[in-house]
Amino acid sequence: MDMGGEPLRASEPASEPPAPSEPSEPSKPARPRPPARPEPARLRHVSLREQCLAVIRQAMVSGEIRSGDIYSASALAAKLGVSSSPVREAMLTLVNQGLLEPVRNRGFRVVAMSDEDLDEIYDMRLLLEVPATVRAARRARPADLAELSALATEIETAAHDGDVPAFLDADRRFHLTLLALNGNRRLTETIANLRDQTRLYGLETLAERGLLPAWAHEHRELLAAISTTLSTGPSTSDESPIEPLIRHHLRHVRGERETTERPQPGGP
Repeated sequence: MDMGGEPLRASEPASEPPAPSEPSEPSKPARPRPPARPEPARLRHVSLREQCLAVIRQAMVSGEIRSGDIYSASALAAKLGVSSSPVREAMLTLVNQGLLEPVRNRGFRVVAMSDEDLDEIYDMRLLLEVPATVRAARRARPADLAELSALATEIETAAHDGDVPAFLDADRRFHLTLLALNGNRRLTETIANLRDQTRLYGLETLAERGLLPAWAHEHRELLAAISTTLSTGPSTSDESPIEPLIRHHLRHVRGERETTERPQPGGP
């Protein structure tokens, strides 16, 4: 991705030509001044660091940047067509998030996830993501469902094509868009960081075995439950119908890795 272009800037309002002078007529009252124009809305400044961060994170999620390999900021900067400084800043951000680790005088390396690491992250996601998703679903409106449905279509298309990077990207956007309905930015960012740490485990094998469409369909089941809640109101039972769906969905963090790496009963 060529990110060497200038960042977005708010355009300056064009200056107005001076008003033509009125002939001097003392008998007429002076014209009232027109009301001041409101300030134009400012566009968000997207820094090169933020752009580099997004590209590097996606490369990690897709497996293009692999665990165990060492990557220098200068080499990645050359590939992205930018200077080393924003790339190094982005990689240090990922170090602070626990996704990369520095290798002295050589560069950065993706932090490898042990079984214990995955278990801890899975437990944290159960504690945070399940209630957050249930609460966000109660706040969804028809426009939100339409946006989520479009993302679910992207997930299904990527699953059908066996396109793991596109699948992961659309899946991430689906869940973070839903979680954002809580209005708690820190909560959403914390869960996003946990999701990124568990990224790719077992997905390539699932794609080769044609199992991604079944996973993709779980997003439609979740949307159906949210739509039902929207039309009938919150459930009077202690457990929301959305809770077991998201709990089952999160089992992929651990369960699919075990399925693809461990022999099945009766197998070789």
